[in-house]
Amino acid sequence: MLLSILIPVYNERSVVRTSLLAVLAAPLPPGMERELVIVDDCSRDGTYDILRELALAHPSIRLFRHETNQGKGAAVRTAIGHARGEFCLIQDADLEYDPNEYPILLKPLIEGRADVVFGSRYLAGESRRVLPYWHTKINQTLTFLSNFFSNISVTDMETCYKVFRTDLLKSIPIRSNRFGFEPEITMKCAKRRLRIYEVPISYHGRTHEEGKKIGWKDGVQALVVILKFWLIDDLYNWPHNRVALINLTRTPAYVNRLAALIRPWLGDSVIELGAGIGTFSGRLMGKRVRYLAAEHDPLFLHALANRFLRTPNVETLDIAPDDQQALGNLAGQFDSALCLNLLEGLPSPENAIRGLAAALKPRGTLIILAPQGPALFGATDRAMGQLRRFSRAGIARLLEDNGFSVEWSRDLNKAAMPVWWLNSRVFQRQGLSKISLKLFDKTLFMMRLLDRLLPWQGLSLLLVARRK
Repeated sequence: MLLSILIPVYNERSVVRTSLLAVLAAPLPPGMERELVIVDDCSRDGTYDILRELALAHPSIRLFRHETNQGKGAAVRTAIGHARGEFCLIQDADLEYDPNEYPILLKPLIEGRADVVFGSRYLAGESRRVLPYWHTKINQTLTFLSNFFSNISVTDMETCYKVFRTDLLKSIPIRSNRFGFEPEITMKCAKRRLRIYEVPISYHGRTHEEGKKIGWKDGVQALVVILKFWLIDDLYNWPHNRVALINLTRTPAYVNRLAALIRPWLGDSVIELGAGIGTFSGRLMGKRVRYLAAEHDPLFLHALANRFLRTPNVETLDIAPDDQQALGNLAGQFDSALCLNLLEGLPSPENAIRGLAAALKPRGTLIILAPQGPALFGATDRAMGQLRRFSRAGIARLLEDNGFSVEWSRDLNKAAMPVWWLNSRVFQRQGLSKISLKLFDKTLFMMRLLDRLLPWQGLSLLLVARRK
């Protein structure tokens, strides 16, 4: 295994040599090597000359430099891009944190229990320097606010010592250039439902006279960052299809309503194709003897594995939606199959339906949720990774051609249809705002009444088909 130690540096000539030599000599778990990915953030005090000297003497050091000073977050972002190890550990270039505690930080990751480990200065570490009261209180207040908005419970959000699985860290976009990195990455780890562990660490903090750079303005910025990334779901470093799965997490009442409509049609054994991050799985797997959450996206698959780690009746499996051979290997094993907000993003939706037909037992049920109304297709659909919207007759024909007969259907969200047409076709909007989704969710009882009264088709179509 290789550990990438990410070290942002700015104007630390008095301590940087001692600090980096300690990092180079620090103990590591058996079988683990290290690389030091150092990013000099345009130091002006001679620090860079010391770094070049150390890099020439130690092959494990990889040195990079910013031509202009950008801040700790920007330096960490650059270092992440160059990391090659299985794990990434963030290490400041000062002497506040003790590299001898690397094995403690890495243990939950190596054992497979954690995705992220925070080294907490406020748990019972070996030792901690006593610092000014208000410095500690400000840190604890920011941690409280971060916990309040992210709905997790860490004791030290602002800690430098954060260790990650590299594949997950590289998938998270880092927007903050300065010390806002800490609350940003914490909020995004919480929203991604990563397994976060804390371990106690020692802390030998510096005063501003000794070179500490963070100040009250950074505390204000941290508060702004917490609020910003509570409102914005900027969770993936590259565009992901089926953004609707992320959007659905903002509409719990709507998801609960869909689950209530679907639940009576489910048998004891269920396969959900394209399970995403488990938005529906978590509500439908109860009382099932076997629930298989199938997903192909590695990040979504990881989220599913985390969510159902200790749920014995739920399995997760890597299956591409149109992989008929993989689905054929499950031939005749399931009473019911779910295909929710998936077919519209597939080049050949008939392949998924054909594969699910093979996985179902005779007379098994297939439940489909799909966007309706080809005339509504526009910019919002494309931004969400959708390739089409279905007509009722078209999807019924697709099911008939692949061995199913439609047994029940329901139009959903009729009142939202004109709004969608305006947003997607007229205004060419690229997405759905969090405010509009929350408003929709809070007025769902009105939408349900309108579904019974309005004469036109719904924005979505829920169908139950039975295998012939």
